[in-house]
Amino acid sequence: MGYLYENRTDAGKQLAKQMISYQGRDVVVLAIPRGGLPIGAEVARILKAPLDVALSKKIGHPYNREYALGAVSLESMVISDTETIPKAYIEEETARIRETLRKRQDQYYKNRKPVPLRDKLVIVVDDGIATGNTLMATVQLVAKQSPAKIIVGIPVAPRQAVRMLDALPEVDKVICLATPSDFRAVGQFYLHFYQVSDEEAIRILDEVNSAIL
Repeated sequence: MGYLYENRTDAGKQLAKQMISYQGRDVVVLAIPRGGLPIGAEVARILKAPLDVALSKKIGHPYNREYALGAVSLESMVISDTETIPKAYIEEETARIRETLRKRQDQYYKNRKPVPLRDKLVIVVDDGIATGNTLMATVQLVAKQSPAKIIVGIPVAPRQAVRMLDALPEVDKVICLATPSDFRAVGQFYLHFYQVSDEEAIRILDEVNSAIL
């Protein structure tokens, strides 16, 4: 299969078209930094909703860092395997991740505060998912803030990952535009798939919210 999207902005516009029904609702668009920001920007613009970031990071397995055991935010954490993983490893990783998140929080919230999620319809977006483990853990962290509903929006993902997200009790709906059978990596479905910097992500956040709020 060839490219599905020219870039993240193109993917975001296509995803936003599938979310028109949420216009006029009490919505918050929550993007996974950093690649999710250009996606979330287009969804937030269409829905005229505030855009924020999910400040969380995965805890990788000690023998395979790409495999997510769970995720950590500044306030809480979710871990799927606490029996076979040494407690010291989880404590050390949590402390390290939270230090990174504190620095990112200082960057992202210089001129603003996080948008409260309680009783909101929260749309969690990213530029795509591979296994879905990190996004599942992030959704579970979002659920701790008591939103009214959680919708997951992604341009591309393997079918199995979408099924796993769909099965999560915290998720009310998954909107995934494409589930190619030849999935190897998210970037293969984008013509231009550059790394989004923190500076660009912050600029997108500020621009979108200045125009909407």
